[in-house]
This record gives sequence, C-alpha cells and structure tokens, in this order.
Amino acid sequence: MPSASSLETHGDKVLRSISLASEYAFKHSEDDGHWYGELRSNSTITAEYVMLQYILGIDLLPNAEALKHELLSGQQKDGGWNIGYGTPGDISTSVEAYLALRLLGIPSDNPAMQRGRQFITGIGGIPKVRVFTRIHLAMFGLFPWSGIPQLPPELILLSPQTKINVYRLSSWARATLIPLLVIAHHQPTFPLPNGLSANNDFIDELWRNPGNKSVPYSPPLLEQWRKEGMFSWEFCFTIADTTLCYLSNALRKLPTRKHAIKKCVDWVLERQEKSGDWAGILPPMLNNILMLHLEGFSHDSKPFQGGLAAIERFTWKNEKGMHVQACVSPVWDTALMTIGLLDAGIPGADKRLQKALGWTKERQIQGPEGDWRVYRPGLTAGGWAFEYHNTWYPDIDDTAAVIIAFVKQEPESVGSDHVLFALDWLLGMVNPDGGWGAFDVENNNEFMNKCPFSDLDALCDPSTADVTGRVVEAFGLILSSRAFPIDIGLEKTLTIAVHNAINYLASIQESNGSWWGRWGVNYVYGTSNVLCALAYSDGGRIKDLVNPAIEWLKSCQAPNGGWGECLETYADPEKAGKGETTASQTAWALMGLLAHLAPTDDSIQRGIAFLLDSQDDHQDGKGASWLEPQFTGTGFPNHFYLRYDFYRHYFPLMALGRYSKAMKFDGSAK
Repeated sequence: MPSASSLETHGDKVLRSISLASEYAFKHSEDDGHWYGELRSNSTITAEYVMLQYILGIDLLPNAEALKHELLSGQQKDGGWNIGYGTPGDISTSVEAYLALRLLGIPSDNPAMQRGRQFITGIGGIPKVRVFTRIHLAMFGLFPWSGIPQLPPELILLSPQTKINVYRLSSWARATLIPLLVIAHHQPTFPLPNGLSANNDFIDELWRNPGNKSVPYSPPLLEQWRKEGMFSWEFCFTIADTTLCYLSNALRKLPTRKHAIKKCVDWVLERQEKSGDWAGILPPMLNNILMLHLEGFSHDSKPFQGGLAAIERFTWKNEKGMHVQACVSPVWDTALMTIGLLDAGIPGADKRLQKALGWTKERQIQGPEGDWRVYRPGLTAGGWAFEYHNTWYPDIDDTAAVIIAFVKQEPESVGSDHVLFALDWLLGMVNPDGGWGAFDVENNNEFMNKCPFSDLDALCDPSTADVTGRVVEAFGLILSSRAFPIDIGLEKTLTIAVHNAINYLASIQESNGSWWGRWGVNYVYGTSNVLCALAYSDGGRIKDLVNPAIEWLKSCQAPNGGWGECLETYADPEKAGKGETTASQTAWALMGLLAHLAPTDDSIQRGIAFLLDSQDDHQDGKGASWLEPQFTGTGFPNHFYLRYDFYRHYFPLMALGRYSKAMKFDGSAK
C-alpha cells in the first residue's frame, strides 16, 4: 500500500496508465467501431493451408516466401515445432510443418530441415504422430490408409436420440468430422513433387524404418483387454473399429453408403454461411473444400469459391510473414474491449463506444440456423457467435460477455429485446448439472473421447467453470440492477439459475480452492471467472467458496507482483498457478481479488504495481499496451493453445479500471 504522501502520485500513475491504454484501444479499432486482434496458434494450421493449396493446384508462389518465413520462424531450439510458447517440440506439429516446407520447395538438406529431421526421428518419427496428422499424410501416400481408424459415413445416419451420434459430438468435432467421413471414404492419394504413389518416399527421412509403415493406431485387442478390461469404452470402441475394418469393403457397396455420403454433403452445404464460411473455424473449412473437390464440385462453383474466399480471410499478413489463423475473434474482442473501456471510465455515451455497441447489436443471431436446436427445438435464438460469420454455432461465453458489455454501457438495456432474447437463450442452454458448456447443451458423453480417432480428448462440450462463471456474472449484474428492475418472473428464473450454477461450481472446486479453466490458461483463469461471478452473491456458503480461492490466488503471486501460469498445468496440476508472469493472467487474478477484497490489500497493490511497471508506452505512438508472447488462451487442453493479441490489453485495462474505481481516484480515461 503506498503511503499517504505518495497516494496522489500513485493515483496519477494509475490514471495515466489507464488513459494510455484507452488511447491504444481506440487507435486500434476498426473503421466501423469494432475490434479484431490477431489470433495465434501453432504451425499446423498454416501447414494444412499449404497442403490444401497444393492439392488443389493453387499457385503458392505469390505467398511462398511469407509462408516459408512464418513456418521457419516457428522452429524451436530443439529442432521441432511446438504447440505454444515455452513448450518443447511436438511430433505431429513438427511433421506437418516439415511437409509444408518441403511442398514450398525447401530441400531436405537445408540446415533447418536437417534439425527438424533429427528432432522428429529422435522422438520416434512419423509412427508417433496423432490420427489427424496421419490422415494428412495418407492423402499424399506418405502413410497407409490402413493405419487410420475407421470413419464410416454412415455415422451421420444415426438418430440424434441414440447415445452415439454426430450431435453428441462437440460442435467443433462435428463440423470437422462430417466432411472427413467423406474424405475417408474416398481415401485419396494426391501427387507430390516426386510423383504419385500410394507408398511415396517424399519424406521417408522422417521414418526410422521406412520399409515398414504399417503402424497400428491402437494396442492389440488382447493387450487392451488385459489393460482396460472387457467392458471398458476403449475395448468396446476398438472392437467396433476392428469390425468396421473387416466390413469396410462390403459397406462401400451397400446403397446406404451412397445415401450417407449425400447426407454428409447436404449437411455441409446447408451449413455454409452466405459469406462462404463454415463453423467459424479453419479445420472444417479446409475439410469441406477437400470434400467438395473429391465429390466432383467445380472449383468455380459458388460453394467452392465461397469457401476458398473464407479461408483467405483467416490469413494474417505482416512484415514478418503470413500465417493462417485457426479462428477469428471480432465479437469476443469487441465485447471485452468495450468492457475494459467502460471499466476504465469511458462513458457509455461516448460516440466511439456507441459505434461498437451498434456493430455488436447487428450481429445477434436470431435466424432459424443452429445445431443446438436438435436438442432444444422450441428455444428462441438470441446468442452471439465468436466470429464474423457463424450463425450455426452461437457461443455461450460470447453471449454472456456481450450482455455484460451492454448492461455496463447502457444500464437501461436490461429490458431491451437484445438482452432479453439473449437471456432466454442462455437459460434454455443450461445443462442439467446447473452449468454451461461453450456451444451445446447436454454434450457431456465424455466416454466418446475413448474412441480410436479421438487423440485430442475434445469430442465433448460439457459444463465448465469459466463459461459458467461468466454467465453467472452476467445474470448477477442484471439481478443487481436497481435503477432498472426487471420483470419479477425473469428475476425469479435468473435467481434459480444462479443458485443451481453455484451448486455446480461448488461441486467442481479444486481441493486447493481454485477452479480449472477450460478456455483460458488455466486455474488462474477459471478461478478469476468464478470469483467475479460470486461477487454478486453473499452468505456463509459463498464465503466458503471464495475464501480458499482468494488464498490460493495469493499463494501463486510471483515475487515481482504478477501472476503467471504455464501451459503444462493441464498435464501436471501440481504446477497450477506457476509460470512466467503475464499481463493477462495478472489482470485475471486482480479482477478476482478486487471482486472480494479492499483495493488496499497488499496482493492487489503489488499486482497493480506489476501492471504499471510492465506497461510499454513505446510501441507505435498510439497509446500504450503490454508485451505478451505467452499463450494464455486454450483451444484443446494439452494439445492446442492460442494467443489472443488483445488479451494483453483489455484484461489489464479492466483490472486497472476496477482498481481505480475502488480507490476512488478522480478523473477518467478520455
């Protein structure tokens, strides 16, 4: 806590930091008022883009140097390519990056390629890659199709009422898998620079034993039976896969195969946005284009051209090269940046924020689309998607964030159609356990992650603490609105939902007091979201949840005053709350603490000092922000991580703004 004599100086420093950060935010907005920051992942996304372009015969030359630079810059000191900042090389990512670089014309004797080869073969070579990498290799004859789990198109014919069907998969898995069912049926082999071959030696240098490429993807049945038991899901799925393998030729000849393929193609075409996008993420887009190619669609057809144009909009080019984003996050960025600026003291009537508000309102999804309707057919639409174009998959987390932004900006909007439709949709998407997933409802058949093609452990979308926390925060903000009270019936419904959600959150709190974070790294993120949600509730029960969470956060604070958590915490919970300090994770911790403690608390003071000292005001003459190379966003725990460029900015802005308000510093950002 600063002394009384230094309080004014400290306050001035906080207000100056907020002012610079607000200036940076406004100067990095788009012309129509919204925000859209770069989204970084690993090299597989760019590599798979290169593979598709090569397959389709699209000239890679115009972007070849930029793509080479991007892929080569991702190579780590160990020679491999990793899945996120600070992690060691990953075998699948490395093999895909290596193949893409070879397709871009870099020879195998290039020093970077030699280091890559040494890394890959040193940890087992191509036989160690995951299933999806195997599929990409098989399409070039670099891996036998017999080494791929069975993916029969008939899966799409299973009724939504059965325990296993495509709608029991998470939205991202469903959208990626359905075109893959058609691709697996065709089992294509595309030519490489050295020709066309079902047993191509183009990258044989990555095999320890290229003479034997028959690599099983699961242990022998007897071994699995002994290890897992006869009635385990692993064993049952392997039995099913083995049976389908024996029947594969017969299934191809049945009339149901043609019907199933047509249904897959129709399913994909129905879900293509007017813009050409599919599902808002790149893997389905790449798979859908390849599926259309294999099904004989003209490259000049509207679905094909629209899909290619959508993929190009996911590219990010700058002076350092060109990479392809796994997703784009304009609605998410706009909602969170708006919250940050409002917390910083920018009035809701500010023309720039009004512009952002109008942009966001226009993107509320109220049409007839949506896979979520399969299990909630009578529910009225009202959510927001993460991306520019994704009417089929509105996002529960985004919708809650937008509600918070709207109500903070215009408190009277609690009774607006935009907010009421959104609340109705969120209430209808709650799971029986009281929590919320990201896109679907009752999507919790986690046994499906035991099937042979699920090596990312991400086939389901169950309730999570972080998403549930944000929804409860939105509900709490509305319930606490006294100037603009809501309908008594809605108030009762929201109160019951909050009560049930808190029961869910209590049931999954970790023994150390934290909460696991599904979509942000990791326990610091989950704990922050829940603490912000619980700020609107009180009583002994709430204190029993809050107090250990606060103590855990305090115990994780680094000597420099910040907080940091590494990606390895998903594999090793003992590392929870440990890692290089970052601006975004420090802000998450601070927001959680500020929701329940006085701003003069020593941990808060030291955290604020970290943000003030680490702010960089020499970036581009457009205000000031924070530098953050670390990945603090999560796609699939242990497998796929993200770095949202604006995380380093709007979360610290929120924390500083809330601290300034709690300290009653005069002035506001301009």
